[in-house]
Amino acid sequence: GGTLGILIPPSIILMIYGILTQTNIGDLFVAAVIPGILGLVMYLGVVYAIACISPQDAPRGERTTTAEKIRSLRGVWPFTLLFVVIIGGLYGRLFTATEAAGLGAGLALILSIAQRRMSWASFRQIFVETATTSVMLYSVLFGALLFAKLISFSGLGEGMLELVQDAGLGPYQTLAAILILFLLLGCVMESLAIILICVPLFLPILMSHGFDLVWFGIIVVVVTEIALITPPIGMNVFVLKAALPHVRLGAIFRGLFPFVGIDLLRLLLLVAFPSITLGLVAMMK
Repeated sequence: GGTLGILIPPSIILMIYGILTQTNIGDLFVAAVIPGILGLVMYLGVVYAIACISPQDAPRGERTTTAEKIRSLRGVWPFTLLFVVIIGGLYGRLFTATEAAGLGAGLALILSIAQRRMSWASFRQIFVETATTSVMLYSVLFGALLFAKLISFSGLGEGMLELVQDAGLGPYQTLAAILILFLLLGCVMESLAIILICVPLFLPILMSHGFDLVWFGIIVVVVTEIALITPPIGMNVFVLKAALPHVRLGAIFRGLFPFVGIDLLRLLLLVAFPSITLGLVAMMK
C-alpha cells in the first residue's frame, strides 16, 4: 500500500516528471486517479483472497459500534477538508498545483490557529522545516533541469533515438525495453533518481514514437512502484524490515509476491488500454 503514495495526487514524482517533460501537472494528477483506484481495488482483492485462504493470517478485529465509529471521525475532519479543497480544486481546474499548495498551506495554518494548536515555537519549526525541504527540492529540480539541458545540447537523446532506429525496434518493443530498464534500476535506485536521470534521456524516443507523455508518466510511476517492492533490493521492503525487526526478510519478500503479480497485471492493463489512464483526462477537458 505504501507504493501507491508516489502515484496518488498530490505526487512530487508526478510534479517533477511534468516539469521535466513540460507536461501539464493537472492532467497528470487527473490521469493518476483511475490507475490509483484500480491499484487499491486490486490490492484489496489480494488481501481478501489471502484472508479467505489463510484466515489465521488475518484475524478479525474487535467489533465497534456505529456511535464509536462516528466519534472516531471527529479528529479527521480538518484533514478531510484540506483534501477536498486541494484535490477538488485541482481536478476541477480551479487553480494550478502551485496555487493549490499555497491555498493548502494557508488553510492548514487557519485550522491550526482555530484549534489552538499553534504556538510560536511550532510556528518557527514549521518555517525552518519548510525552508529546508524547499531548498532540497529546488536543488534537486535545478540539477535535473541542468541534466536535461546537458542531454539536449550533447545530442545524447538523439543518439539513443538513432540507436533504437538502427536496431529496428517497433514502438511497443521500445516501450518494453524502457520499462524493463526502469524495473531493473528501481531495484537499486530511489524512484526520484530514476525519473531525473532516465526521463530526459528517453524523451526523444518517446516523442518520436508518438507516445502520450501523460500516459507514459503514469506508466513510469507504476513501474517504479513495482520496483520498490521487488527483490533483491526493494527499498520499501527494507523500510518495513526496520519497522518489524522480528520478521525475517525472506518472509516479507514471500508475502509480497502476490502483490507484485497483481501490480504487473495492472501495468499490462494500463499499457494495453491507454483509455484507463487518459479517459478521465479527456472527460475533464
